[in-house]
Amino acid sequence: MEPFGFEHLTVVAVIAVVTAWATWAVRRGRLGDRALRGVGWLLLVTALGWLGWSMRPSEWDGGLPLPLNLSDWLRIITALALITRAGWTVVLSYYWGLTLNLQALLTPDLAYSFNPALEFAMFWFSHGVAFIVPIVLVIGVGLRPTWRGFGLCCLGTLVWAGITMTVNALLGVNYGYLMGAPESGSALDLMGPWPWYLLTAAAVLAVVWAVMTWPWATAAARERSRPAPSRFLRVADR
Repeated sequence: MEPFGFEHLTVVAVIAVVTAWATWAVRRGRLGDRALRGVGWLLLVTALGWLGWSMRPSEWDGGLPLPLNLSDWLRIITALALITRAGWTVVLSYYWGLTLNLQALLTPDLAYSFNPALEFAMFWFSHGVAFIVPIVLVIGVGLRPTWRGFGLCCLGTLVWAGITMTVNALLGVNYGYLMGAPESGSALDLMGPWPWYLLTAAAVLAVVWAVMTWPWATAAARERSRPAPSRFLRVADR
């Protein structure tokens, strides 16, 4: 796919329109909790089905395909976020989905191995959903990031990176682009050679995630600091 060509821009535009519509529908009550959980279950079944399909024996010629790319984890996490609303799922969906996953949307690195049409559809579907879900949950549903969630995401990212780099070193692979930047080009090219771009990327992510947390955390702190209405006002409002 030509970067920012007609095909690329068309898919990105579709994702933007669906994001805006879904957020509007949730805020207006057109999509309720039951509908969102139903979508979550559908996404979970799709994610697990695709995971099983991509790990079938016929795909082992180039080595065992392990679910260690961030997108592999994010497919399941975003589905669980819609189903359970568990804090850790919402946090990882928000920070990963709107930064690392956004990188995949802007600079896609598609590698077809058996069915280009199906792999193309699944790539954009999974990455598009990972972008849409956190916006719907935060802007539409009203779930808010916190500094505690920021710290949890940083810790979770380090755990993922540690596990993935260990496997990369043992098997000589490059899951998560932790051993080398994608050949198709990405923002990592602006951060220096390996392994220094890992440190630069970590610092940039920490700053960006902090900026993504600050307005919500500040608004929540301001809300908590407001004086509670007096008993007289509470009675008068009834």
